Amino acid sequence: MATTADIRKGLCIEFSNDIYKVIEFLHVKPGKGPAFVRTKLKSVTNGKVVDNTFSAGHKIEEVKVITRKFQYLYDDENGFHFMNNDDFSQIYINKDMIENAQFMKPGEEVTIILKESDESPLSAEIPPTVFLEVVEADPGVKGNTATNALKNAIVETGARVMVPLFIEPGDKIKVNTEDGSYIERVK
Repeated sequence: MATTADIRKGLCIEFSNDIYKVIEFLHVKPGKGPAFVRTKLKSVTNGKVVDNTFSAGHKIEEVKVITRKFQYLYDDENGFHFMNNDDFSQIYINKDMIENAQFMKPGEEVTIILKESDESPLSAEIPPTVFLEVVEADPGVKGNTATNALKNAIVETGARVMVPLFIEPGDKIKVNTEDGSYIERVK
């Protein structure tokens, strides 16, 4: 049994008959009244995000998890298939368990969080940045370069990314997977 002093980003806890992962937390010690911990929790089963405030010293039920690297193989209409690089076993994950899956390409390494007791998958995290090839890009408007002008581009995974006007089909770009933003062109 853990307490609110043990809360940290990435911690998985049992709360309201579900397993939640701590996304953000803030220890608050007001000048008047008792201390408390304000948290933002994300359900690992359905992806729902809730805000909750725990009083200081509140007991929380910690869920033991294991993180392993898996290789993304392919997807079907319901979810994604991954392979463990150590023993070549395969695992299936529902589409709603992965955020920003539109930036995953086959062969990409993904970190999967498994429940320690029965090794059932809880969630998957793609790398913070990926390198993708631009397949299609809107033409740039000449003379529209006084500011940071952007245009639509479609990358090899089918995702849309806003890129600078100089990016052409065939270019490789680095993309931030959290917000889908263009970072830089890669040689």
